[in-house]
Amino acid sequence: MKRQNLILMLSPLLVPLASCGATAAGDSTIQGSTDFAEANPFTAREVAKLDEPWALALLPDGKALVTEKMGKLKLVDLASGAVSEVSGAPQVAYAGQGGFGDVVLSPDFVRDGLVYLTWAEAGDGDTRGAAMGRGKLVREGGSARIEGLEVIWRQSPKVTGRGHYAHRIVFSPDGQHLFLTSGDRQKMTPAQDLSVTLGKVLRLTRDGKPAPGNPFADKGGVSAEIWSYGHRNPLGMAFDGSGRLWDLEHGPAGGDELNLVQPGKNYGWPLVSNGDHYDGRAIARHASRPDLAAPALSWNPVIAPGGMIVCKCTKFAAWRGNALIAALGAQGLVRVSLDGETAREAERFNMEHRMRGIAEGANGSLWMIEDGPGGRLLELLPR
Repeated sequence: MKRQNLILMLSPLLVPLASCGATAAGDSTIQGSTDFAEANPFTAREVAKLDEPWALALLPDGKALVTEKMGKLKLVDLASGAVSEVSGAPQVAYAGQGGFGDVVLSPDFVRDGLVYLTWAEAGDGDTRGAAMGRGKLVREGGSARIEGLEVIWRQSPKVTGRGHYAHRIVFSPDGQHLFLTSGDRQKMTPAQDLSVTLGKVLRLTRDGKPAPGNPFADKGGVSAEIWSYGHRNPLGMAFDGSGRLWDLEHGPAGGDELNLVQPGKNYGWPLVSNGDHYDGRAIARHASRPDLAAPALSWNPVIAPGGMIVCKCTKFAAWRGNALIAALGAQGLVRVSLDGETAREAERFNMEHRMRGIAEGANGSLWMIEDGPGGRLLELLPR
């Protein structure tokens, strides 16, 4: 417990590093088991080592796709740990927090084979922005490729800087709509500007177009893509079992947030936060602006969150319906109890590494990836 508390006390110092780039390391695969604190209700089977893994998608046949921040897409056999490269990945702008982002399967993947990808894309004049594309995963013999990759959405506008792309994808429970986070790109004020997509959660069709019925559709242009606004750097997003959408975002110096995302609402950034600027300047607190949507839960000190799921948890029955968060700064797994529209932190488990992403398999298996060079893909197993 003392060690865990020390990590959490230091977590504000880790915030600027939460998504930073790092030097590349060679590919390797190993298998074994990892024992964390005895208090944790799980052990972990180490499946493979990867190079700055950012996101993972579980395939129906016991394999997984994993994005590596430098721009490679890897196919991992979850039983053997064998790792191979998938060709046809996009060219990414790798620097700072930018690079390869999310990987998500089409709701009809078994039929159409489509994979959705996000990444940081270079523009003119030292500018960059997030992009989203989709293509078909084709496997022949021992090789795999993304065929016909087509860009279907671009962050608007591209700006200078190398942070806060967000670019997290989740499909609605009925599979008809694609929700996408778009970070503020460290420019802050665009999060309040409905004429740009920075600092927003977007609701799109599966083709990347504005979804009918969006709250600002009458404004036209990119405003028609916007579902909610006033977001900073939303790196996690998931639907709960009742169809409510939750997002998880990094605060500044303090004030990480779990938000219940609802159409047309303003979540306040940069007008309010439960944290302060990195230089010590104060930011008005959420409580001072009841007209703005407040987080369901905030952290101070921060946990520096990565990805999240809402768990069906057939293998961890006590966690069923809870949000499970891969925590970078808190270096572990954070469990949040969801009760309707309210949330509270229930537990956190020290894993001694910065955790970047989490996924749940159809059989209830939980999988996590560590951040950074040599980041491991782990299967969590009940004790």
